[in-house]
Amino acid sequence: MSKQVLYTKQAPEPIGPYSQGIQSGPFLFLSGQIAINPGTNELVEGDIVVESTQVMENIKKLLQEANCTFENVVKTSIFLSDMSYFAQVNEVYGSYFSGTFPARETVAVLGLPKNVNVEISVIAAK
Repeated sequence: MSKQVLYTKQAPEPIGPYSQGIQSGPFLFLSGQIAINPGTNELVEGDIVVESTQVMENIKKLLQEANCTFENVVKTSIFLSDMSYFAQVNEVYGSYFSGTFPARETVAVLGLPKNVNVEISVIAAK
């Protein structure tokens, strides 16, 4: 099995002992992204739409680094601090895809890193 680390300065630096992403064979596994602005490494201020947009933009930059787009995404996991955010996050999330949507689960969790409201992880296939 081959394993290659994916890294770009266009996405937030990892805040722990993990990689931004790993390419293994035809699959790309992206670590969960939260609403950190990669230029400042600070959380973005604003509502759940602002947070979700930053998360999706971070994912977009990681996909681009791997020469992929959202069309390559086959599976996503969305973690919310509260299910009341579902509709707004879903609207932002959906605007990044066209054609076939990936498989997905969305769950509410007790807490997320840095007390954010949304985290999204992605698996893509080349």
